[in-house]
Amino acid sequence: MGLIEEAAAGSPTSPEILPHLYRICRLAGHAASPEKALEIIIDEIVLIFPADRVSICLINPDTRLLEPEVTRGYPTDQTEEPAEPGRGASGWAVFHNKPLLVGDFRAPDNPHPAPTGIRCRLCVPMTDRGQVVGVINLDSETPHRFGEKDCRLLMELSDEVTTVLQRLWTVAHLNIKASQLEILTNIGQSLVTKLELDELLSSLARETQEIARSRLCTIQLYDAQTESVRLKTSYPEVAETEGGREWPIHESLASAPIRTRKQIEFRRLQSPDFAEVEDRPLDPVIESVLSTPILLENTVIGVIHIFTDGIHRFTNEEKRLLVVLAGLAAVAIENTRLYARVFETEESLRRNEKLTTLGLLAAEIAHEIRNPLTVLKLLFGSLNLQFPEGDPRSTDAEIIREKLNQLESIVGRVLSFAKAPGSLHARWNLDEIIRETCLLVRLKLHHSKIRMHYQPPPTAVMVDANKGQLQQVLLNLLLNATEAMPDGGDVTLRCTRRQEGRTATAVVEIEDTGTGIPEAIRSDIFSSFLSSRTEGTGLGLAIVKRIMQSHHGDVELVRSSPDGTTMRLSLPGL
Repeated sequence: MGLIEEAAAGSPTSPEILPHLYRICRLAGHAASPEKALEIIIDEIVLIFPADRVSICLINPDTRLLEPEVTRGYPTDQTEEPAEPGRGASGWAVFHNKPLLVGDFRAPDNPHPAPTGIRCRLCVPMTDRGQVVGVINLDSETPHRFGEKDCRLLMELSDEVTTVLQRLWTVAHLNIKASQLEILTNIGQSLVTKLELDELLSSLARETQEIARSRLCTIQLYDAQTESVRLKTSYPEVAETEGGREWPIHESLASAPIRTRKQIEFRRLQSPDFAEVEDRPLDPVIESVLSTPILLENTVIGVIHIFTDGIHRFTNEEKRLLVVLAGLAAVAIENTRLYARVFETEESLRRNEKLTTLGLLAAEIAHEIRNPLTVLKLLFGSLNLQFPEGDPRSTDAEIIREKLNQLESIVGRVLSFAKAPGSLHARWNLDEIIRETCLLVRLKLHHSKIRMHYQPPPTAVMVDANKGQLQQVLLNLLLNATEAMPDGGDVTLRCTRRQEGRTATAVVEIEDTGTGIPEAIRSDIFSSFLSSRTEGTGLGLAIVKRIMQSHHGDVELVRSSPDGTTMRLSLPGL
């Protein structure tokens, strides 16, 4: 046995291996993958050395074992066994990062176990910047088959092989990164366009399983009130992970990430320690899981689990990737909830619109009734009906007088109720009202492929107004603009303050790129029950007009054409 100390240090490259080095070097730019390159490299080594067997073993980053990657010359029933660094001749070379030549395994001073049928072995570690990544083994059935020259040549080859492999691994890593970036981009686009929670989570589970290269991905949502998790989706779908199942968190894999709000890794799910975990997949090849909490404002709303075949040590890169995906999931889930609230708000607006219209109609009817009712009361009083005591007509006249007073009281109450209470008016910054309204409809506009552009005033524009009613006006106009752009477009809001002498006017213009208002109805658009849409009520603009007039302001159509429409709101400024 002999230890070769830096045999190649400072030595010129041997001419006999130059062609082989050249072919190996070219692999850095031409090999399809590290695996393909290793097959070519080991064939080149076989051509150079008189070895009966050749193997290239690499350190597995998960198990830290030295495992055979490619071999030549081994019998079909034999292979190079995985070994821990430090054990066996190969393990010794890796552990000490030094080449090792065992001239004869049967020598009395040899401390290393002999591979079956092998008498002589030369081991050269593959080192990159001081870090051992593997070893090249030359075996012979003849003792003392290799010498210092062979060691020197193999060390030269080892350096080039390691360089080529590192470059190929880097390229492969970059390709994986590019693929992951593309998938992340697709996930981001997908998540912001999907509005149904179940559809969104199914897409997320599928993309996560692909990008993480895992066997299974599941997503659970957490209910803090019931202290339970519900399985929402999994990919691929298997019987024991069908959506809808629910478990208390203390019986779930989600317990630790939910309690700690941190990623948790379990490597041996098939061990007895996990026998009582109810949501553990039954697939016997699944061994490891990485559970990542879905955090929204530091509150856990769910957990993403990725499961792998066999025992796997998750890298920091894999963990960071899952954190990013969980962050995207949190944003997307919140978006679906906000969008649902937008729909609820829009529906509430429609209901309020109908109620407002009914109130206005009631007020109109009451107003029209009050005039003839007043005439009736005056005429009845002027009759000065006096009947003898005991005459039944006296009772009838009194009943008529009471009912006329009752009708007048009812009409008065209707008119008072329909009138906007002045106490709801306050001093408001118009810019704040517009921004809040834009925030309310942003998801609706995004879903409709409409881009919002807001041009705020250079200085604060203050108005005395009912905030809720002004927001109703803006929502009506924005929703009308949305209906006018079924294929998407642009909406531009401009807020300005105009000063004419001592009079200040707050002006808001809403411009869209829709299909415009038909010319035949432009002069009547603020009339009740006028609509060019079959599903429309024709009440929106009429309500807008009435609200603006109640604020001593107005709304007008500035322009309308097939290229778009511009509406202008004006209010007394402060």
